[in-house]
Amino acid sequence: MASLRKRTHAPKPANHPKIAPRKRSRSKQEESDDYSDTRCVKCGSGQYPAELLLCDKCDSGFHLFCLRPVLVAVPKGRWFCPSCSDQGNPSNLTLVQTKIVDFFRIQRSSQPAEKLSPESKKKRRRTGGLVMSKKRRKLLPFIPTEDPDRTLEQMASLATALNATGTEFSNELTYIPGMAPRSANCATLERDGMQVMSKDDTETLNLCKNMMEQGEWPPLMVVFDPREGFTVEADRCIRDLTIITEYIGDVDFLKNREHDDGDSMMTLLTAADTSKSLVICPDKRSNIARFINGINNHVPGGKKKQNVKCVRFNVNGECRVLLIASRDIRKGERLYYDYNGYENEYPTQHFV
Repeated sequence: MASLRKRTHAPKPANHPKIAPRKRSRSKQEESDDYSDTRCVKCGSGQYPAELLLCDKCDSGFHLFCLRPVLVAVPKGRWFCPSCSDQGNPSNLTLVQTKIVDFFRIQRSSQPAEKLSPESKKKRRRTGGLVMSKKRRKLLPFIPTEDPDRTLEQMASLATALNATGTEFSNELTYIPGMAPRSANCATLERDGMQVMSKDDTETLNLCKNMMEQGEWPPLMVVFDPREGFTVEADRCIRDLTIITEYIGDVDFLKNREHDDGDSMMTLLTAADTSKSLVICPDKRSNIARFINGINNHVPGGKKKQNVKCVRFNVNGECRVLLIASRDIRKGERLYYDYNGYENEYPTQHFV
């Protein structure tokens, strides 16, 4: 299976103005103070000073990895600790149907979304988790919530998260002038080869897209957790091999993003010529995939949380990234996926 994972970036080096050893001074006494005795409020340790962040109001120290949600990089501009910050649980978007319909650009149509053929609906035999090398295993479309009021709540939860993060909703990869052009997204450049999506699975993916365009929403709810930030829960039981969503954002060359502060970039293409490698950047335009969390591979039991798998496909010659249920998911269960990167390619100790 071709490798991929959500890209992350290590915290800024110690000379960043927000890091404790080089904290700005405000008095002669402070000018002689190198903050060597600063300790993290959460863990009480003064170790890892390069990752010790100081509040711009109270000067309390916090390790980036001790904060909840974890910070994977030093924030730009001023930063305030949880006690000094006015930020709390974001207010939910008002459940006004016309507002939600406009937000997601739902097509107002009296025609139902295209349905799968009878052959595609036949019960499929499955033997376990997601193993894409078993060529006869077909992907399943999500089953929309039948209650229109609940569907509205699901859509509003995503709209709230997107608004809170300043992100525009998009359900297709976007190609912005100055970034990678669409012609650069060529699946044949993948250095280890990329599996081709079958005709049946392509039809299933298109069905999911069409259902969402007509307001038939996947059974997912975005919630705000003080520890994990925005995260996604299953709002009904989801079967193994169901398409959860496609990973969406702006497509750019990896070489342009090597030192980017973003913590949600996803590998799209790993080319033999590294100058042609591509990533998906969801910070400006994205969908619910941005809020599904990754697991921590560095702790015992981390992978036990995994119930979603990232898989890259060659879809009509282009690279696409899908998040697919890797087992049956219970209602109320939070979604987590493994990054499936090349061994030791990226650290994951900062993740859930």
